[in-house]
Amino acid sequence: MLGWALTFLVIALIAAILGFGGIAGTAVGIAKIIFFVAIALFLISAVFGAVRGRRV
Repeated sequence: MLGWALTFLVIALIAAILGFGGIAGTAVGIAKIIFFVAIALFLISAVFGAVRGRRV
């Protein structure tokens, strides 16, 4: 997911350099959403992993 966020960020930067403000703004918004979803999923999995513990 972080790869997708980085991809949209690069698209936004290229669009901003070329003067496409609307596309750049949209791409940045999508990148932010994907980034925060990825962070939330990571934190949820970390909490569940800590609560469950590892069984050997």
